[in-house]
Amino acid sequence: ELGWTESVPYLDRPPSPLEFYREWVSPNKPCIIRNAISHWPALKKWTSAYLREVVGPKVVSVAVTPNGYADAVFQDRFVMPEERQMPFMDFLDIVEKKVTSPNVFYVQKQCSNLTEEFPELVCDVQPDIPWMSEALGRKPDAVNFWLGESAAVTSLHKDHYENLYCVISGEKHFLLHPPSDRPFIPYELYQPATYQVSEDGSFEILDEKSADKVPWIPLDPLNPNLERYPEYAQAKPLRCTVKAGEMLYLPSLWFHHVQQSHGCIAVNYWYDMEYDLKYSYYQLLDCLTKAVEVL
Repeated sequence: ELGWTESVPYLDRPPSPLEFYREWVSPNKPCIIRNAISHWPALKKWTSAYLREVVGPKVVSVAVTPNGYADAVFQDRFVMPEERQMPFMDFLDIVEKKVTSPNVFYVQKQCSNLTEEFPELVCDVQPDIPWMSEALGRKPDAVNFWLGESAAVTSLHKDHYENLYCVISGEKHFLLHPPSDRPFIPYELYQPATYQVSEDGSFEILDEKSADKVPWIPLDPLNPNLERYPEYAQAKPLRCTVKAGEMLYLPSLWFHHVQQSHGCIAVNYWYDMEYDLKYSYYQLLDCLTKAVEVL
């Protein structure tokens, strides 16, 4: 009824800035864009050998977890990964299974880690997406680099960004919910905590006692507990796979859960959203949902 389709549509070329704003950003609709990054050198250059040569021994931030879930609800906590500083080549050894580890490793630090930690690679992509920057009248707040194991999963959440997600190699599997599904998606408050490796190599969960509780989604959309969260049965997820050379436009406030093929490499651009009427409508829906839960 709100215009969502049953599948994410494809565009065969990048749109003009005006077309993109009118057809996709303003109505808050996702799409997958082909041939938008086909000119990027990264599509051919970013092999493991090239990354070893260019980044190699440089120490970078790597998220490490025992189960592949970083920033997710576990044991009634909102648990964040151990952020380990390690040589990039050592991380590649783990991804390529030259070194075995019982844990799951993922280069996923945001805060524009491509430009901050991997500036050597920026010249192989772009510092921004010109037609998106023109459409929104701003440059991206962050450009992020992602590389990890297939066991690394991103739990269901939403962002206050217009997101252009570009897959360089491998593929990403997205499960999406429009903002209008908010009444069917549970939120609860959780004590924030962090994984920490103990001396014997096992993980401990340490509470961040001075931090405020974090609102997060406890539900796993791949295996939802409908006895505990029966409202989720009314939600209508969209599923799509973004392959190498493709770009997903993920609109602001859309809920998303992400899986990937092993060793998948991606770059995404976060543009700040407009806090306009759409945002106000979402806030109203969120408040009404919380009010109904209290009744």
